[in-house]
Amino acid sequence: MNLYRELAIRNDKERMKLECNEIMITSMYFNDINDFINLEIGIKRFQGNMERFHFNPIPLNEYSRKFFPNIETFHIYNRNNEIFNDGRIFKKIIWYKVEYSTYLQEKESGNICKNIEYTDKDKDKYGTTIPSEVNSLGNFCFYSCALLKSINIPTRVTKIGDGCFCNCKDLTSINMSTRVTKIGDVCFEGCELLSSINIPNSVNEIGKDCFKKCSSLTELNMQNILFISKDKIFVNEYNLGFIYIDNLKRINGKEVEIRNINEFTIPSTVNCFKDNCFKECYQLSSINIPSTVTEIGKESFYGCTSLNSINIPSSISEIKDSCFYECSSLTNITIPSSVSKISENCFGSCTSLQSINIPTTISELGIKCFMGCSSLTSVTIPTTISKLKNNCFSGCRSMSSIEIPSSITSFEDYCFFECSSLSNITIPSTVNKLGNWCFYKCSSLTTINIPSVVTYIGYGSFYDCTSLTSINIPSSIRDLRNDTFNKCYSLSNINIPSRVSALGANCFKECSSLKSINIPSINKLGDKCFSECVSLTSINISSSFIEFGFGCFYRCGCEETLRKNKRIPTVSFEGGDRKIDKNIRILNLE
Repeated sequence: MNLYRELAIRNDKERMKLECNEIMITSMYFNDINDFINLEIGIKRFQGNMERFHFNPIPLNEYSRKFFPNIETFHIYNRNNEIFNDGRIFKKIIWYKVEYSTYLQEKESGNICKNIEYTDKDKDKYGTTIPSEVNSLGNFCFYSCALLKSINIPTRVTKIGDGCFCNCKDLTSINMSTRVTKIGDVCFEGCELLSSINIPNSVNEIGKDCFKKCSSLTELNMQNILFISKDKIFVNEYNLGFIYIDNLKRINGKEVEIRNINEFTIPSTVNCFKDNCFKECYQLSSINIPSTVTEIGKESFYGCTSLNSINIPSSISEIKDSCFYECSSLTNITIPSSVSKISENCFGSCTSLQSINIPTTISELGIKCFMGCSSLTSVTIPTTISKLKNNCFSGCRSMSSIEIPSSITSFEDYCFFECSSLSNITIPSTVNKLGNWCFYKCSSLTTINIPSVVTYIGYGSFYDCTSLTSINIPSSIRDLRNDTFNKCYSLSNINIPSRVSALGANCFKECSSLKSINIPSINKLGDKCFSECVSLTSINISSSFIEFGFGCFYRCGCEETLRKNKRIPTVSFEGGDRKIDKNIRILNLE
């Protein structure tokens, strides 16, 4: 090794060497007593590090107290910390939140409080002038303070709690601290005489209904706030914006429109949309969301009926509940691969939405996800989806076909409810359940093949499928429930597997094209099961039949023949409402 390299290594080691004071400062960021112990055990020259501390850098207990023998100032980090008064301790510093009255008591004892909140009890005891030591104002601190006309919020205050000035009907002016970061829910609700307010640039959160019922509030001065709140408050770098507050006419001295915005550009400083932020902005037609936004809240664009163009950045991982509900002008939308979940009712009633490509990163489609998308003709379902949940495509009246991947195991209730154009669907062999009213009023569906693994066909699954001509029922089915094929006018032939033992109420009611049916294993017929099957001329009934439902053969094509069968009670041929006869067993599969 040459001399130059040896000197370079020696210099590097010298630079890497930490002195005792430096390691003491570093150890102040330790979270556990074991970190301190291991430091002294592992490196000899750091022994005695804990003895150098004149305060406790972490909460202590009986065990850890002995390692810090020279403490003079004792820090209390939360209410549950053990407190020691031994040794040379002469002062305490309290870091958790305390009421102002508690602070005064501690101050008399020579202690320091770092987080002081002025509460409604403090206000009643010490008055409406907020002391300069206060760091936050508690919830409903000045609630209904009838005589309060003006208020000065000291510079140390960083948070104003929920309902803090709610119903202060005489409040006309407020001087807000330039360090306030949060204004709570309903904070100024009902401040009827408050006509203007200045909000400093430190504020990054304004709570729900913050200015509700502020009937005199006409001007809002916001110092470059770059966020969107639940109350639809927004100002961009050009001081243009909108707000949903009754009577408001000006923001930062400029005229604003309430809801009547057309296009909206959001600066790259925004990272979050709170719930309802653009809700019912009826004239909003276009919006560009920057990649800095990582969260779009629930109902963010709910009822934006003019919105026809929007981008979802790749920084978004979830599209939340009812996010685009009733965006009736939205024709298409691209979902980035960063999204893993489309939540409940997300695109519900987007009546102009024609197509959507769901990326393979999506693992869940929420209930009512595309409900009422009456123009939707094409949708791609990735293999990452395992269930089509309740009302998933309910009311998608323009969808003529859909490809179901083999990853799907279940069609839940109302899945394709009133998909009146759906004429072709292939159910993969992985599906084991067809939920209640699954294909209700799919009036264009002509034929369907039910896989052999299906064990459940729900109530009214094919109700009013008026074009359905043929269907197979797998041998795995044990009963057909109420209204399963009610009003399937075109169904002319059907085979009932031998394992099926019961047919529910209205099961084949008004199947006017059904000509014959073989039910040798059936021993229970529900009310009006074959009622008004006017073309049914042949039916084979088991000799072991024990239950006939009310009106089950009413206006049936073979009624005259069946009346000769003495085992069938006369109520089975009656119409209208059922009259209870305690001597006759009747069935209604619920």
